[in-house]
Amino acid sequence: MADQGKLTLYSYWLSTCAHRVRITLNLKGLDYEYKAVDIVKGDQSEPDFVRINPMKFVPALVDGDTVIGDSFAIVLYLEEKYPQTPLLPQDLKKKALNFQIASIVSSGIQPLQNFVVVNYIEQKLGSQEKDAWHIDQFNRVFTALEKLLNGCARKYAVGDEIGLGDVFLAPQLYYVIKKFHMDMSNYPILARLHAAYEEIPAFQAAAPENQPDAPSI
Repeated sequence: MADQGKLTLYSYWLSTCAHRVRITLNLKGLDYEYKAVDIVKGDQSEPDFVRINPMKFVPALVDGDTVIGDSFAIVLYLEEKYPQTPLLPQDLKKKALNFQIASIVSSGIQPLQNFVVVNYIEQKLGSQEKDAWHIDQFNRVFTALEKLLNGCARKYAVGDEIGLGDVFLAPQLYYVIKKFHMDMSNYPILARLHAAYEEIPAFQAAAPENQPDAPSI
């Protein structure tokens, strides 16, 4: 628990960036207040939220007088301040691999899912072509990740303990498999990791459908 009260997470249920922060909070056993920001309705542009994150993105984390508006920075902040259940191993090679996986996801895939990009592509190409374009991009990055993980993935991405790479991979795999129903037959390592993540309580609790702002079915 934060020194000056409960942590506050500004989140959107389907955001992969917010998803990875929720996983981190759960893995470290941290209590937090969930504040929903509906980015479809434009809540991220409301003055109250802009004061918290001028970039108008989710997630944002408030810890006392500390405010962080970037998921990678949030995860690293939590890793430093709350060392329980560490996400980064001491081994430098494994640590670098965790960073590499996280960076590939955060810079190679996630920006393509930003609403600004998605809406632009849909306007230019139409809905069907937009989805096909996304699948092409997912295949490009997943091919690289599959090769990167070959020979080093064991129970999880970089060994037998959950690491930073898993925290970033899990939401992305969830999004692609659940939303796009992507065929993962060419990516057996990634498919196996997705199945493993689905069995972990901290990951289950962080899943989009389990968030208070998720639409009821």
